Amino acid sequence: MSAVADTLESGHGRSTERPSPLSLLLNNRLAAFGLAVLTLVILVALAAPILPLADPNATDPAGRLAGPLSNGHLLGTDALGRDMLSRLIWGTRVSLAVGLSASLIAAVLGSAIGLVAGYAGGRTDQILMRVIDLMMAFPYILLALAIVAILGPGLVNALYAIAIVNVPFFARNIRGLTVGLARRDFVDAARLSGKSNLRIIVSEVLPNVLPTIVITLSTTIGWMILETAGLSFLGLGAQPPQADLGSMLGEGRKVLFTAPFVSLVPGLMIFLIVLSINLLGDGIRDVLDPRLKSGALARPSARTSVDSRPRTANPDRGGSGVLDVENLQTEFSVGRSVHRAVGGVDLTIAAGECLGLIGESGSGKSVTAMSLTGLVPSPPGHIVGGRVGFEGEDLLHVSDARLRALRGGAIAYVFQDPLATLHPLMTAGDQLVEAIRAHQAVTASEARTRAVALMRQVRIPNPETRMHAYPHELSGGLRQRVSIAMALANDPKLIVADEPTTALDVTVQAQVLKLLGDLRRERGTAVLFITHDFGVISEIADRVAVMYAGRIVETGPTAEVMADPAHPYTRMLVDCVPVMGEPDRRLAAIRGRPPAVDRLPDGCAFADRCPRAKTDCRRGEIPMRSKRGAIEARCLHPLTPGERLETHA
Repeated sequence: MSAVADTLESGHGRSTERPSPLSLLLNNRLAAFGLAVLTLVILVALAAPILPLADPNATDPAGRLAGPLSNGHLLGTDALGRDMLSRLIWGTRVSLAVGLSASLIAAVLGSAIGLVAGYAGGRTDQILMRVIDLMMAFPYILLALAIVAILGPGLVNALYAIAIVNVPFFARNIRGLTVGLARRDFVDAARLSGKSNLRIIVSEVLPNVLPTIVITLSTTIGWMILETAGLSFLGLGAQPPQADLGSMLGEGRKVLFTAPFVSLVPGLMIFLIVLSINLLGDGIRDVLDPRLKSGALARPSARTSVDSRPRTANPDRGGSGVLDVENLQTEFSVGRSVHRAVGGVDLTIAAGECLGLIGESGSGKSVTAMSLTGLVPSPPGHIVGGRVGFEGEDLLHVSDARLRALRGGAIAYVFQDPLATLHPLMTAGDQLVEAIRAHQAVTASEARTRAVALMRQVRIPNPETRMHAYPHELSGGLRQRVSIAMALANDPKLIVADEPTTALDVTVQAQVLKLLGDLRRERGTAVLFITHDFGVISEIADRVAVMYAGRIVETGPTAEVMADPAHPYTRMLVDCVPVMGEPDRRLAAIRGRPPAVDRLPDGCAFADRCPRAKTDCRRGEIPMRSKRGAIEARCLHPLTPGERLETHA
């Protein structure tokens, strides 16, 4: 996903094509259905004064309890001969007004109390929350009845009662979130910048709790309509002859067995309103959450979706390596934009070999690694072409059960941040045992013995004690060793290490690299090592593949590529690496930025940044060809041996 984030950021002054909030909402089918139903109900209710409806309060004893579709009465009449359709529309108008008004009052008051209590803390928090606790000590419907009994029956008094009893729900929810946010670094930074407490609450805290307020509000609106209907049902809300949905239910109770449609009509309307509001509220919550603004609000599937008609891959191609990737293509659909994060990658790794995959941030390295076993979330990602061969199998087309067996078994991953990938509520030993028993038919005691041996193998001191440690109790280096132990738990044939040493200090980094090198030599394990550091690649990798804008631009033996690269981009990356013993050496930065992968230029994607670019570099497909020795490069004007580029800013 980092490729998409970085390419979205590199807009070159052009706004990104993120979908609008409305399009995001409509993309959620359930939310769109809720919006359509609720809009229709509201429009009909608002149009009540101009619709050709009968007087909702006009009685006709002679025509009482006429059934639906009777002459002049589409939905029939009630026990007093009043037109059910007219009363339904006018009653819906009243119920919606009361429910929305009561919800807004409760949301504003409750959220304000929660924000102030959570942000201020101390005595203010204690006083406000004890008052809220006192209100919550009473059953809310009994409290509402008590308030109406004090104020007197009536629709407005019922509105106040329902609003008051729902204030604690908002206050408690928002206070809990605010307590955590008030201690976050961005709030401390705002405080140090001189912002007032009120401004911090409004500009820093409120936007972060707004999705919770919205979803709580959407749920509460439905409940408040039901509660208002309940009070009216008991005769404490709308007073005769005024109609609302609750009073219509109460009137229908008397003739429930002889004329059930009198109760069924308002009951169905309440059901539709509450259902549509809840569905719409869920959709609005998702739209307000920035983490879900990917263009699709569906829950990601457990496997990356694969185009049923893969492009330009040869299914008969045979590879001698453990991993043989041919023309792999992975895209992300973000609104109307298509981001080609991986635009046709070819990789081959033999048993016991380490291939280093290197490139700038956003070049597609991590997406390539996750695409191998379908770990790219769908939506928004999907594989549109290529072949991922693993010991003769095409992983893009194996069954889900087979893919689950390979993940963590024959193919293991070591990610950059073990604190984020290890389960925070499970000890290191329990996680190792789980990884072992997921792929091997062993007892719990045998798995624990194996887990201790793995910890000892990856040089974790005192492994018997560390088995009982939680991830937060371990240092960064030890957590990474636990991750490596999990990767080795089932004797994998391929390890994908995605920048596993980036967050480690130099000493621990050297230990981890030595450990990976020893393990692959001892076990014959193939390793795909992803990094942006040529210094790390030179220590561990046998071959290197340089990636740019979703494609491999150069590959070859590490020593040869480091000494005399053929592609100008590789030369510039090498020139950015500090050299021991040359303190006066100038580290030249690469000018410009990588292109956005939803707007890749024709020809060479590096042409705009390349000092050797010519007219032919900007048109047509640039093929990957052998340049010299074992080096291959995607370049029309490669560097000659020993050639240096002009100084680049």
